[in-house]
Amino acid sequence: MMLVSMNGDNQYRLNFSGPLALMTVDEIYERASPELFQKLKEDRRIERKPATIHADSLAPYFSMWANTQPDGGIIVMGMENDGSISGCERLSTGQVNRLEKTRMEYCPEARCTSKRVKAVNKDGAGDFLMLFRVHYRNDLVVRTNSGEAFVREGDSKRRLSSEEIRELEIDKGQIDFELEPCQLDYPADFDRSTIRSFSDKYCKTRGLSTHTDEEILELARLGKLQGSMFIPNTACALLFAKDPRMKFPGCFIRFLRFEGEAEGTGERFNAVKDVRIEGNIPRQIAGAEEVIRGQLREFSRLGKDGRFVVADEYPIPAWYEALVNACVHRSYSIRPMNIFIKMFDDRLEVESPGGFPPLVTPENIYEVHRPRNPHVMEALFYLDFVKCAHEGTRRMRETMRAMNLPEPEFRQAETTVSPLVRVILRNNVKQRRAWVDSDVSSIIGEAMVRELTEDEKRAINFVAEYGKITVSDLQRVTQRSWPSAKGLLDKLEARKILFHIVNKGKERDPQAHYILRVQSKRQQET
Repeated sequence: MMLVSMNGDNQYRLNFSGPLALMTVDEIYERASPELFQKLKEDRRIERKPATIHADSLAPYFSMWANTQPDGGIIVMGMENDGSISGCERLSTGQVNRLEKTRMEYCPEARCTSKRVKAVNKDGAGDFLMLFRVHYRNDLVVRTNSGEAFVREGDSKRRLSSEEIRELEIDKGQIDFELEPCQLDYPADFDRSTIRSFSDKYCKTRGLSTHTDEEILELARLGKLQGSMFIPNTACALLFAKDPRMKFPGCFIRFLRFEGEAEGTGERFNAVKDVRIEGNIPRQIAGAEEVIRGQLREFSRLGKDGRFVVADEYPIPAWYEALVNACVHRSYSIRPMNIFIKMFDDRLEVESPGGFPPLVTPENIYEVHRPRNPHVMEALFYLDFVKCAHEGTRRMRETMRAMNLPEPEFRQAETTVSPLVRVILRNNVKQRRAWVDSDVSSIIGEAMVRELTEDEKRAINFVAEYGKITVSDLQRVTQRSWPSAKGLLDKLEARKILFHIVNKGKERDPQAHYILRVQSKRQQET
């Protein structure tokens, strides 16, 4: 795209490729012109302000951009909300100087550069715009002199609550949340067996001689010894407390398995399995791993050599890494929120409270390693849960690729309480219609599987997963007509794969369904 800017007698061309919405803040500032700002309008990168604004009213916008990931933004002085140029020429030298001193006087922690851009105002006279390029600060929360802090959301400024400010300060390292005393009773409130396991592995890995558990915990920065008394910190409580929820109510995992590809609400809530996993982080990881393994399917199909090839629904390293990352990188200071693991027919989602840590984005997540809870992560390394290196997300990507599955998706979503990170693994279920559940293939035999059509395999898979299938169910998953779906199920019954359950006393039984014949035999035996 090319914009031609006319400033007095000077003409220059601005060349850049791609949609305007993809221009970075630095590109906009470097190529700034009145025409460019009129085309861009206000968004997550630009704020327009008339030159007559009072300097103290401008301070919140310096705070806003300084706290907004990933790049901050630009304040354009002398431009109205509708894009018309009122300009800054009307201001006296003192007024211009006052605006340029706004940051120093009212928001000194903000970092910015400024420049002036020639323009023609709405009256046709020569004029100029003042630009402030405010940079994002990843090391501290920037407040105004009045103690307020702001962020940008879309095209609006939002004041942060005291809880949100604290959360940002934790993320940026101003507050070491993990090292704060947890106020739990040691050792009564703690899981001594897990602490003993950690202590043994810590000593073995580091080649240490015999130490007490408390000395090892102090070496690992999980608390402090004061005489004969050990004072555990937050990280210690999350890792080893019998019930961390006494201090952190959101410290648990909820697993939900949904029927279909969407999450219903209210009367249409369609969860077929709902499990709550509590305890300290190591026990949560172990418990969630067991639940997920119990819900995952294996698929079989005939290979070129005539033998069955078996593949997991998702590669173990991918979903296990997503689980561990959620426990390591989530925000535990957001008290009411917990981790969700949601399984659908076509995907597995892991949601953890708190946005991406500073400097981490979905675009650079494979290269940037910045754990939100480094002391928790290091302890889990000694317990063999994590590798303590940023190859974890790369391993997720590579193992998904190796199974011809889509790469993991990393997203940040906003909620009314806090942002959350969502990791999505897709199983490409539509490409697996030719596959058959391994359990089913073992039941009906390889020879018979070879003769099944794609829709017949889908029908058998449905019965294997949900226990039964109706004609309407098969219509929904195959888009067949009712007579065609009924004929397919009857054919499978005739081949002694399915068994028809129907009330023969009714001309039309709405409860009629089909089950695997092996299920019928088991029911008869019991």
